[in-house]
Amino acid sequence: MKSIITAVLLLLVSVSAKAQSRKPELAKTADSIRTASGIPELAYVILTSDGILEKNILGYHRIDLQNDQTKAKATDYFHLGSNTKAITGFITASMVENKKISWTTKFFSLFPELKKDANPDFYEITLADLLSHRARIKPYTSGTEFQSLPKFNGLQAEQRRQFAIYLLKNDALPKNKEIYNYSNAGYSIAATMLEKVSGKTWEQLLDEILAKKLKLKYKLGWPNRTDTDQPWGHWIEQDVLAALPPTTSYNLNLIEPAGDISMPLEDYAKFVQLNLSGLTAKNNFLKSETYNYLHYGLDKYAIGWLNTPEKHTSEHAGSAGTFYCYTLINKDKNLAYIVIANCATENALKGIFKLLDKMIRTAEAPK
Repeated sequence: MKSIITAVLLLLVSVSAKAQSRKPELAKTADSIRTASGIPELAYVILTSDGILEKNILGYHRIDLQNDQTKAKATDYFHLGSNTKAITGFITASMVENKKISWTTKFFSLFPELKKDANPDFYEITLADLLSHRARIKPYTSGTEFQSLPKFNGLQAEQRRQFAIYLLKNDALPKNKEIYNYSNAGYSIAATMLEKVSGKTWEQLLDEILAKKLKLKYKLGWPNRTDTDQPWGHWIEQDVLAALPPTTSYNLNLIEPAGDISMPLEDYAKFVQLNLSGLTAKNNFLKSETYNYLHYGLDKYAIGWLNTPEKHTSEHAGSAGTFYCYTLINKDKNLAYIVIANCATENALKGIFKLLDKMIRTAEAPK
């Protein structure tokens, strides 16, 4: 046992030394890209299933206020946008493993009283259909779609339930040749199924698994919603990049399970690392076979993850227009990459993917 522990310690020292030797060059490149792309704050990680190769947070919380107080910190939270979907999928997978529900559970088997008023196109939809965007639910990816909704009352879970009923009474997306039709609203309907079988709200399930079991820090909504010393999101106003105060009109309650979690970089990296470890045949919080289903169980888009099976890569991007988070996992090479910025302009996205390319070349360069 002692020799195994010694070997592990030596490995960690070796990995740390290699990371340190590359870090200054990558950090310099990242900050140059950040400045040139007009990104106030930029964070990135390169990780394996066993550790962190590179991690850095650069810049400032706000474009309009740059001082020691607003300087990037390790404790900063970043909005994950639609990368939240992988977390909702993860919670669902835990419930499936514990036999609370199955991927093939039909919505109307849990809510038979709602079937008589629903559109018959939705009669057979399953939990997996909803989480993989195959239920033909309208997308609700733009503000204009929400403007035509009736007013829903009650707490968040009750409002989502009313939203689900409304969606299932209305038209389905037309059948077409697309494998999936991306939908934030589908995740809201899936959340009502999880709430039904658990007797807990999605928010309670999230806290139970992320905070209590995995010991990961998170917030709902923009990071500065409850703490103005956290990063502010940015968007373009009158052709100028503007920092958005927490009082900005903003409400993603109806699609919270699809895209409204914020996490510190280190905590989100730990979540991604659980996925990478599971994909490399290691059981952890979930079984390895479950991770493979989440990432590759369905073609093109599985459960919260886009995939390219022939390359053994899975990925997702998330943005509510004010932050941008991109995650890429390479199963075969045991590598994952995360890049997050507190703006999502066209120039910012170009910068993010320029940095990603540099990170991949850094991590995969011959030793």
